[in-house]
Formats: sequence, C-alpha cells, structure tokens
Amino acid sequence: MQNQNQAFTLIELLIVVALIGVIVGIAIVQLAGYTAGSYDARAKSDLRNAANAEEAYFVQSSEYVACANVAQCETRLPQFSASSGTNMAISLLGTTGFVGTASNDRGTNGLVYTWNSVQGGMQ
Repeated sequence: MQNQNQAFTLIELLIVVALIGVIVGIAIVQLAGYTAGSYDARAKSDLRNAANAEEAYFVQSSEYVACANVAQCETRLPQFSASSGTNMAISLLGTTGFVGTASNDRGTNGLVYTWNSVQGGMQ
C-alpha cells in the first residue's frame, strides 16, 4: 500500500501569500483616499460653521469680521471652533459680505473650499 500525503506545495502557498499581499495593497490605497476625504469634509464643515458664526456676529454687531488664520477666526468669532489641521481665512467684501476659504493639512492636496456670502454660500 502506498502512502499518500495530501498537503499544499510550497508554490501553492507562495501564490496564496502573493494574492493576499496584492489585495492588502489595494485596500491600503483605498483607505488612504477615504481618510483624505474625511479631512476634506472637516474643512468644508468648519467653513460652513465659520460662515454661520459670521452671520450671527453680523446680527449682533452689524458688521462682519476678517481673520487671517484659524486662531484669529476662533478669537474674533466666539461661536466658532475649528477642527485640528484646518487652515482658514476670511476676508471682507466691503460691508455687505465676506469670502472664506478653508482646507485641511491632511486632506486632498490643493483642495480649497470657498464660501462667498454674497453669491449664496459654498462655491
């Protein structure tokens, strides 16, 4: 009687390990895209919140405020608090409105959101 061993060969195991490596590599690339998208959403949300704080400030004081960075925006707009990594600036359009821009350090490179209060919001 002949002894029959049933087992995987080394080649079969290497092929399976290689396939798992390819699948993991694809998953990591996709995950990086989702992560950048979440930071972009933070910047967009922060800009919308800053615009709401600007409008609330305008109702109380009949003027808008400008700010060159997040720290100034948080100081000048007491109702506003930004997420970490958000870059923001708000400039005035005379006395009738403002334009705000926001991005996130960990978001998509070069993606900047703009809010124009005169033209109706997010651009």
